[in-house]
This record gives sequence, structure tokens and C-alpha cells, in this order.
Amino acid sequence: MFASETCALDACGADFIRDVRPGEIVVADGKGLRSIYEPASVKKSLCIFEYIYFARTDSVVDGISVYDARRAAGRLLARQKPVDADIVIGVPESGIDAAIGYSEESGIPYQKGIVKNSYIGRTFIKPNQSEREQSVRIKLNAIASCVRGKRVVMLDDSIVRGTTCARIVSMLRESGAAEVHLRIASPPFLWPCYYGTDIPSKEDLAACRHSVEEIGRMSHADSIDYLRLENLPGMLGGRHDGFCDACFSGRYPAEIPDYLVARKNYDYCSPIKRL
Repeated sequence: MFASETCALDACGADFIRDVRPGEIVVADGKGLRSIYEPASVKKSLCIFEYIYFARTDSVVDGISVYDARRAAGRLLARQKPVDADIVIGVPESGIDAAIGYSEESGIPYQKGIVKNSYIGRTFIKPNQSEREQSVRIKLNAIASCVRGKRVVMLDDSIVRGTTCARIVSMLRESGAAEVHLRIASPPFLWPCYYGTDIPSKEDLAACRHSVEEIGRMSHADSIDYLRLENLPGMLGGRHDGFCDACFSGRYPAEIPDYLVARKNYDYCSPIKRL
């Protein structure tokens, strides 16, 4: 068996043997299992957004537990900008693990707070704004008895366009939350992805058009804080190399074709940096 995540192996009762190396071909045929691999002096650049959002929480990616990485991000956020609050909640699903870490580090109790409708897909890839907003309304609902009268710290994995967070914060206020403090378990999205992740053009990225303080006001939050770029290695157990964080840093590990640059609004923010 071959799979992009270890949770698929677990579900089928298979044993994880090892990761396939970049540039390696593993052949399974009548002769058994063999590897075709010529080591090359190339930079390994695994998408860091796997740990933040895409991968399932029970997976291990490149030797790092996704669950542990997300908890670590929450712990780092609790140290960055402490706040007096009554409860910590996470936006399902990928914000929950960060919320648990934030609660452990801060000592503020973790509560469920938000319920997810399991039959709605990921909202940030919906084709237009009205569909994204409608999906958020159907996808998530606050537990009013949990948040009413409480100062809430809400953990989410990321902010792309900013509309989803604003809708969730408003939902918590409508359910009676006294305060909502927004904590984001990744740095601001400032750059589009050219390698396959559906991060939109720069004109659609909230952090490319607004400051952190402006995004906080647009989200109707009492305070806001993102995981700092320099703290990303702390989320990954101290590992600095082997990851692509271009959507946060602008440091692209491979040359971007001009036609892709033009399509993603190259001139909207500052010029592309390359490693």
C-alpha cells in the first residue's frame, strides 16, 4: 500500500514502514518491493500547510505528528500574547488541537463551544463569496450555553479571505459571548501558492490588503494574534529545514513561471523572494 497520509494505512490495518523519499520510485511487482533512487543535491520542501490544515490530525507526516504540531502551535500562541479569558474553544476541526495546546499552556479551561456539521466540505475553496458564507452558516453553530457571558479565546488554523472568521466571531457574540479573542495557529497569508494548494490570488488574501489590527476589527474580535513566522519551527519540534512556507514568507523554493506569477497578481504586494 501507498498513501499520502499514515491515517489511511491505519484504516486499512496496514503497518507503516517508511516515507517515500523525494525523487524516489518504489516499485511493487511480482518480484517484490524495490526502490529506484539516485540521491540528488536538491532542497526538500514539504508543504507546511499539511500540519496546519490539510492533513488529518491522526496522521504522521515526515516523522512529525500532525496532532502534536497543532498543539504546539496553540502553546506558542498562549506564550506570545496572553489574555484574561474564561474559556478556550477551537474552530472544528483543525483549530481544536491548537485550542487544546493553548488551554494546556495558559491554564484556561478548554470547552467545545462550536459544533460542526460533518456533511459540509471545506469552505475556503468554494468558488464564490456567497457560497462560502452560506456554507459557514450551515457548517458551524455555537453552543450558546457554553459561551454565554464568557470571555472566549477562539483558535482557528488560518485566515485566508477573512470572511469565515468574521462570521464565526459574530455567531459567538450573537450567542452571548462577552468577549472574543481571536488566535490564529499560522502566520498571515501574504503570498499565493503556485504548487497546487488552492490559496487565492493576492487581491483575495486578507493579510495582503489589511494590517493585523484591521483584520481584527473586520473580524469583530476584541483582540487578534497570529503565530509568528519565526515560531513555525517550534511547531515542528525545532526543525528548520525541509519545509515550504512561501505562503507566509514569500520564499519560494523553486522558480515560478512568469505566466503563473501574472495569473496570481504578482504586483499586488512586494516582489517575490526566492531561496
